[in-house]
Amino acid sequence: MTHEEKLQRLRLLQQESTALIRSIEDEAAVAKQEEGWPPKSFYWMYHITTGHLLGSFGAIVALMFNVVGSVLFDKNPFELIRVFLTFPMGAGALTTDSDVMLLIGIILYVFTGALYGVVFELIMYRYFRNAARRTRIGIAVVIGLGIWIVNFYGILSWLQPLLFGGSWILEMIPWWVAALTHIVFGLTMVFIGEWGHFEATDYRRQVMVHNEDNINEVS
Repeated sequence: MTHEEKLQRLRLLQQESTALIRSIEDEAAVAKQEEGWPPKSFYWMYHITTGHLLGSFGAIVALMFNVVGSVLFDKNPFELIRVFLTFPMGAGALTTDSDVMLLIGIILYVFTGALYGVVFELIMYRYFRNAARRTRIGIAVVIGLGIWIVNFYGILSWLQPLLFGGSWILEMIPWWVAALTHIVFGLTMVFIGEWGHFEATDYRRQVMVHNEDNINEVS
């Protein structure tokens, strides 16, 4: 076999291998589509999971915002947590010095943020994922204020007095502190969320492009 024949044979083998790789990828893509991947509509499970995670981060940042603010105004750094604990504990939470109770309060606060994070995430990325950044920031502020209004005046204003005989959260947390806390929560979710969100269809496309580049390098 001459040198030219060897080169020609090599090119044929490369073409055959490329065709086989493409065939395997197509079969895998069909199989994944039959299994429901990538999702053909809004990826609910991803955004619910992401909402929990980002909501937890948002709650932590909002809590740190309150801690710093409390120190600046010569108050207990965890005054917010004490007041927050009046929902499950009543007035007794305001006089507790137990580190364990404060830790439980922080955990409950972060857990509540995770739940509201799901609401925020679903609204933001169900309807505004393609909006400009400035628009998403504005929407985040509106959602944060909306969560505050519903949570404080739509739920706690009647539920806490009904269950515990007092309305400490509404009376002891200034409205502007509550509003700013929820705004910080919403803005944190927007900015941190930009680091981790992806679209499943785009992700699949990027993987296929990467594979095609590898094939071209081989050939």
